[in-house]
Amino acid sequence: MKLFYRILIRLSIGIILILTGWAICFYIAIIDEINDEVDDSLEDYSELIIIRSLAGEELPSKNSGSNNQYFLTEVSKEYAEQNEDICYQDSMIYIPEKNETEPARILTTIFRNENDTYYQLTISTPTFEKSDLQESILHLIIVLYIILLLTVILINVWVFRKSMKPLYTLLQWMDNYRLGKQNTPLQNKTKITEFRKLNEAAIRYAARSEEMFEQQKQFIGNASHEMQTPLAICQNRIEMLMEDESLSEAQLEELLKTHQTLDHVTKLNKSLLLLSKIDNSQFSDTKEVELNQILKQYIEDYKEVYGYRNISLTFKEEGLFFAKMNESLAIVLITNLLKNAYIHNIEKGHIHILLTKHQILFRNSGSPVALDGKRIFERFYQGCKKEGSTGLGLAIAHSICKQYGLILSYIYENGEHCFRIGKAE
Repeated sequence: MKLFYRILIRLSIGIILILTGWAICFYIAIIDEINDEVDDSLEDYSELIIIRSLAGEELPSKNSGSNNQYFLTEVSKEYAEQNEDICYQDSMIYIPEKNETEPARILTTIFRNENDTYYQLTISTPTFEKSDLQESILHLIIVLYIILLLTVILINVWVFRKSMKPLYTLLQWMDNYRLGKQNTPLQNKTKITEFRKLNEAAIRYAARSEEMFEQQKQFIGNASHEMQTPLAICQNRIEMLMEDESLSEAQLEELLKTHQTLDHVTKLNKSLLLLSKIDNSQFSDTKEVELNQILKQYIEDYKEVYGYRNISLTFKEEGLFFAKMNESLAIVLITNLLKNAYIHNIEKGHIHILLTKHQILFRNSGSPVALDGKRIFERFYQGCKKEGSTGLGLAIAHSICKQYGLILSYIYENGEHCFRIGKAE
């Protein structure tokens, strides 16, 4: 999960919990305030009735026109002592004028007069207006809650994106960075100290990686180049020794093995030198190359080689495959894949080649087990050791394709090893 979404989710959960708690507390506080106002009104009205009752004056009308009602009844001393002096509650009352029942707020209070006679006064006021007010307040709080929640989240999204923009710029630059290529300099101005340090560290490590990469390429190129002459001298000397008629059969056999080993090392050295030149972009001469002609030319050359192991070859051409690349490297690419299909094949096996406008597909029989698709294009990787293979053929082919924007891929399908050269979309 991206850092942005992780922070946004956590922030949203925190804001939702805080705003939900605030909304509940706010609603409870408003309702309590409304009840306090109603209770104060009931208390004032009850004081008026009690004062008039104790003074022997005429009591107010039991219906004041506002649907407020009261009932004054005499109670016993025991009843008065067992009940609270003042009690508030919500209940339903019947309103004769409307001939219906309505919710009401009820105040019950007990008092006594100078003759020690106890009275219970019950006053009620309909709360249908309060209920409407509570419902309106609830709706307003919900609307305010949603608006406030969305506003806070949107503000946080804007602030986060604005603050983290230097990080996204740096990540994009690092994603597009390629060792040994012409890379665009990092343009990421920021006033944030941590991001400035991160930019400096990224540039510093990129420069160090470039330096190490260049040193590695130079070492491989120099080492391969310097080894060519000594290897050639050793091979010539061994060939001269093998011409000596005084050598025994055992000695001649040992010299032959040594010569084969030197031949393998020479091929390996040439392959490493070729890889080094490809990585150093030393094949700068490019043109539009038609791979059909190259493929057909070398198929004819390899047919005789395939015949030694009774390997059948079928070639199907459905279009012209053009690529802008160095012609010498195009030949190396095709011959390496043709050679790979032969070396890793089986006796009386088969090779099918399909060429279209968009791809060149090599399908060959071979080991009944799929190769490691993640490592097959690594240098010196071989699924199983084959005589005559340096382990660099596919690495060279992959490097050539990468150099010119082609895609070399491998799959194991229907018992066949499939290598596909395709054009990048």
